[in-house]
Amino acid sequence: MAHYYDIDEIIVEEELVSAVFQKAANGVGILDPSAETNSVEQGSKVELPFWLAHELLLRQAATINIPACFNQKTRKEIQADAPCVDLRSRCPYFYELGCKVAPLVGDRTIGSLLLQAFLSRYKEVLSKAHTAASTPVPKVLTLLTKEETNLYETAQSSMTAFKKWRMGGPRFQRSSVLGRKRKPID
Repeated sequence: MAHYYDIDEIIVEEELVSAVFQKAANGVGILDPSAETNSVEQGSKVELPFWLAHELLLRQAATINIPACFNQKTRKEIQADAPCVDLRSRCPYFYELGCKVAPLVGDRTIGSLLLQAFLSRYKEVLSKAHTAASTPVPKVLTLLTKEETNLYETAQSSMTAFKKWRMGGPRFQRSSVLGRKRKPID
């Protein structure tokens, strides 16, 4: 885990993914709601948080299936008109989860899907951020993932700062170093 204290990283790792147990396991029946005993049989399909599924995969106790947010329907919608797809309802951390899942499930098309989605949505996000009035919550924000929302807010604050500067804000700012007095040299 690269960013141990990053709350977004923690939330991404809590996303549920489908895993299939490759080995029977005792004492983990709570993970499988359909299990009548306290064990999970080989071949049982269970929804697990990503962090747990990843650890089970590393121990060769389970395999991870491609999450539902990367299914064929989503792929076709992204290919047709990516900026209009509601990725937030599918997975608020669509890009982050995709980057984590792609190497684990062995599907090489997830990377190109993420790239295609981000590139086509990137232009729209910046365009809407620069042209949107300062309304509290534009409709476009309801469609954006967490990463895209951060991009939108950054672009909007950048545009606000540019407009302020252009309308006659201070052109130059005095450095804090210039205000300090030097120590006398003896």
